[in-house]
Amino acid sequence: MSWFILRLVLSLAAMALGGLAGLLLGRGEAAVPGIFVGGSVAVAAIAVFDRLRGYRLLHWLRSGQEGSAPRDAGFWGELGYRIERALRTSEQDVRIERLRLSQFFSAMEASPNGVLLLDARGQIEWLNSRAADHFALDPQRDRQQRITNLVRAPAFVDYLQAGDYGAPITFQAPRGRATLSVLVRTYGEGMKLVLSQDMTEEERTERMRRDFVANVSHEIRTPLTVLSGFLETLTNLPLSEVERKRVLAMMAQQTSRMGTLVSDLLTLAQLEGNPRPAADRWVDLTALLAMVETDARALSEGRHTLNFAVPAGAEIAGEQPELFSAITNVVNNAIRYTPEGGRIDVAWRVLGDGAGELAVTDTGPGIERAHWPRLTERFYRVDGSRSRETGGTGLGLSIVKHVVQRHGGELIVESEVGKGSVFRLHFPAARIRTEGPMASRTTLVRTQESATR
Repeated sequence: MSWFILRLVLSLAAMALGGLAGLLLGRGEAAVPGIFVGGSVAVAAIAVFDRLRGYRLLHWLRSGQEGSAPRDAGFWGELGYRIERALRTSEQDVRIERLRLSQFFSAMEASPNGVLLLDARGQIEWLNSRAADHFALDPQRDRQQRITNLVRAPAFVDYLQAGDYGAPITFQAPRGRATLSVLVRTYGEGMKLVLSQDMTEEERTERMRRDFVANVSHEIRTPLTVLSGFLETLTNLPLSEVERKRVLAMMAQQTSRMGTLVSDLLTLAQLEGNPRPAADRWVDLTALLAMVETDARALSEGRHTLNFAVPAGAEIAGEQPELFSAITNVVNNAIRYTPEGGRIDVAWRVLGDGAGELAVTDTGPGIERAHWPRLTERFYRVDGSRSRETGGTGLGLSIVKHVVQRHGGELIVESEVGKGSVFRLHFPAARIRTEGPMASRTTLVRTQESATR
């Protein structure tokens, strides 16, 4: 109240001075009017002065509050100061809220799920890039548009209009690119938060799990059924010695097939459960490929031309049993699917960036491009009947893929129907080491003519 008392004292002093001036100027009969006029003039002067100070403050407010408020004393000075402080505090609060809102939207933008905000009329207020991708929307152009005008999937429209958001719904995304799971939550005055998740990979994984269980059950049941039938035959029928030996041989074959299947399943389980191989344990590639070559020649039995270009001094950092298993699977596949008289080349080379690549090339029937992406799926077969004839379990390339990936590399497939295939095991430079000059030893096994030729 100090400004009020000061203002009252100044006003009274101005009136007194004005009255005194009027008294001195108007003597006699004009003394009283002079006092009144002088006091009035003084009060009017103070009022005009106050009005000017108030106008300065009003001009500052109207001009956008740039700079500081007028620094006057008294009432107008204190009023300007308090207004300025309130405005600056409000501006700071707005900046803080904008920063928080920006951080919130940044967090929503980084979300792996789609986030979409709808107002009470069902119009899009905001959406992140993941939601834009899920619903085929434009994050800028489609704002303030009704969501049901842009996303017309019947299941989604019915879900929004029903108002029962207790459980998510699943439907095909616009343009059929993915399967979406959508959940809606209400907030505020009729506003909605729409959360979307791409379920394509989860569905694919679940489908692969179901297929895996079904395939394992089928693959194990088949030899068990055969064994059960042969046991019943041995038990109930009188067989000659030749027939009995033939039945026992077929039983041994089915037992071996089932044992191979279980062994491959255990190998896959170990690969998925163990940590990645250490990068400081070096495997001699020359000795490794020599063992692979020995097994390959035993499997081929002279029916193919085998060419192993074995490097001297090359080493790979990793687990020797895993690498042997992967390379053996690729080479054995080439032998099984290449007709008699065909050629299989196994060659190692170091690329320009220091990475290493083992290429297994065959002259087999080749593989259609449509099958390439699924070749490493468990139990996937291009031709199931041929795989069973050749003794394959359908797990070999899946094992190869896991081994190569565990060693930081990748499996590359190139094939042309009627001209053969190339399987490349690519390893990163960090896992390749070469001691001394690279040399090659090439061994050829000529095709042996079959008895019918």
